[in-house]
Amino acid sequence: MTDPRISPDDTSRRDQRVLRIGTRGSPLALVQARQVAAALEIHSGGAWRGEIVTFTTSGDQLTTERLIDAGGKGLFTRELDAALDRGEVDVTVHSLKDVPSVLPGGQRFVAFPDREDPREGFLSPHATHLNELKQGARVGTASLRREAQTLAVRPDVEIVTFRGNVATRMRKLEDGLADATYLAMAGLTRLGMAHLAHPIPLEDMLPAAGQGIVGVVAREDLPEEAAEAFVKMNHTPTEAAAHIERAFLAALDGSCRTPIAAHTFDTGETWFVKGEVLSLDGKQTWSASGSCAKNSTLPQMAELGARLAAEIREAAGGELPAFGSAW
Repeated sequence: MTDPRISPDDTSRRDQRVLRIGTRGSPLALVQARQVAAALEIHSGGAWRGEIVTFTTSGDQLTTERLIDAGGKGLFTRELDAALDRGEVDVTVHSLKDVPSVLPGGQRFVAFPDREDPREGFLSPHATHLNELKQGARVGTASLRREAQTLAVRPDVEIVTFRGNVATRMRKLEDGLADATYLAMAGLTRLGMAHLAHPIPLEDMLPAAGQGIVGVVAREDLPEEAAEAFVKMNHTPTEAAAHIERAFLAALDGSCRTPIAAHTFDTGETWFVKGEVLSLDGKQTWSASGSCAKNSTLPQMAELGARLAAEIREAAGGELPAFGSAW
């Protein structure tokens, strides 16, 4: 006999299987993980529910240093990767642009939910556009890509290092530590804060490879029923962009030491891809573009990204600018 104190909803929830979802503990990371958990419950027909498990990563502990000075973008995933390997969580959820170009052995992407706005957002109490800033204004960023792209347009500005989550960087801006900064529109949109920024057209500022994409990673032994739910959660156009842009990055040995940007555009019948590498001072830019049919296989899409990277490397004379080099 059913206990009358237990509602039908409680009974249903008790019967659900639990999938532990590992994530960073920042507000944005938690929003993304909760969106994945909600989608898991929907696409599994209620058979699974996500349980959020938070981690503080090495990257989260950086408040002033650049990632390049502390070990690169893997600092945002290292602790999560290890927890997944140890079986402490069943899947991990990442902002794709924070994920190194090669996953640890035994781990794979199982879903790329629909991509959010990939554009950069410009924030300033003094201007709505970079060109409106006064001579010698200070622009806060810890990204070499954003730094180089900024200097390419405004070589007169001073770059100051800005690190931290969205709230931290906005507080630094409010405290007058810089006259302007950038935040990804994807993160601002997910946090309900898109109105605070002025979106920059993709044609004016190409974003980081994978910007706006969330990747869900699991071990090879993920239960088949859960894997099927992630297949349903996967967004095919976003998956295509992820493969192309990550292949471009990997072929350039992309890390936080080189200013690299790439984006996949939907032209209707094809995927059109543009990638670029800049010198650290923004004075030189090497770019390449190409397209492939939408019915291409994932390996063919990855080949396009790798080919464009090879074109850029050849144009740059085989050597790419890196932090600490003569560039």
